[in-house]
Amino acid sequence: MTLLKVNNLSKVFGGLKAVSNFNIDIDNGELIGLIGPNGAGKTTAFNLLTGVYEPTEGQIDFDGQSVVGLKPYQITQRGIARTFQNIRLFSDLSVLDNVKIAYHFHVKYGLLESVLRVGRYHSEEEEIEAKAIKFLEIFQLADKKDEIARNLPYGEQRRLEIARALAAQPKLLLLDEPAAGMNPQETQNLMQMIRWIKKEFKLTILLIEHDMSLVMNVCERIYVLDYGTIIAQGTPQEIKNNPRVIEAYLGEEVH
Repeated sequence: MTLLKVNNLSKVFGGLKAVSNFNIDIDNGELIGLIGPNGAGKTTAFNLLTGVYEPTEGQIDFDGQSVVGLKPYQITQRGIARTFQNIRLFSDLSVLDNVKIAYHFHVKYGLLESVLRVGRYHSEEEEIEAKAIKFLEIFQLADKKDEIARNLPYGEQRRLEIARALAAQPKLLLLDEPAAGMNPQETQNLMQMIRWIKKEFKLTILLIEHDMSLVMNVCERIYVLDYGTIIAQGTPQEIKNNPRVIEAYLGEEVH
């Protein structure tokens, strides 16, 4: 069953087409890669899918409904969560609070209950904290729960950002260059984590990544973006053997 269907998506900035005639289809449970050089429009595509930008034209259907024109928080509520190429944590908040914030998309208590701290407020907050700590345990961050997020090492900040995205209970997880800045061992660990996340949370994942080893090893299908337009799609092996892709993007990086 198709979870995300994007048809003829375009975004124009001052006469420049950052994304043009962008088409992808992702089924439930797939792990898809989106690759291309810097400036190809990958992050712009993510920003369109998550409501940061509104498309100039085209359609985005998620889980059978259009999300064009929705605000980012509304799209998150629908079931799309993301991480960023440049880590965007609430850097002055604790590790625990960073994860708890994601759960507040789903709270049932009202504004008055929140202000007065009555009714469902206490029981829901206790439940949220317990769930957040469980997530931190999964990502081996529970012992850091009271630390300020900006004080974590880089690799742990990445794990925290992924944990926060998962706490929003998405159906589709968008990962924007999660291996950026990681050493080879951290990248290997990340590869295993992505596979585990997909299986454990039964998630659909769309991954932007420059590390071709990671992409080729975890993705089931890959789309290739060139100047905002999809020029190729297929299995890792098909992409690896595509002469146009090899010449334009992969070169000697794929082995």
